[in-house]
Amino acid sequence: MADDQFILGGTGTDVFAGIPVSNFQASLDWYQRLFGTKPNFYPNETEAVWAIADHRWIYIIVDTKRAGGTIQTIMCSDLEAVIEQIAGRGLDFGQEEIPAEGVRKVMYYDPDGNEIGLGRIPSE
Repeated sequence: MADDQFILGGTGTDVFAGIPVSNFQASLDWYQRLFGTKPNFYPNETEAVWAIADHRWIYIIVDTKRAGGTIQTIMCSDLEAVIEQIAGRGLDFGQEEIPAEGVRKVMYYDPDGNEIGLGRIPSE
């Protein structure tokens, strides 16, 4: 894509995607099971941050007023293997979408009801 097809003229360099939660410890435990690892760092007592890849981060933050309304989707290169690994940690997805051939999205719901989707699209 050309830079003029990107938001902000293609000048964005990093993404920090936030998920508001109501109970830090319950959410921390759940996200560690979902992601399969402890956070990369804690900015303070009410936030935890995981690296998805270079320049891509996802974090939880205590914000009871907004908890439960997030929808995030992370695209995975091997979705089936990731689903199997997460199931091995005791979490199963709650919903699934298959909107087109080779396209799949599964949705996990944290203790507040935030939706964390994992998906795949066919490679070009």
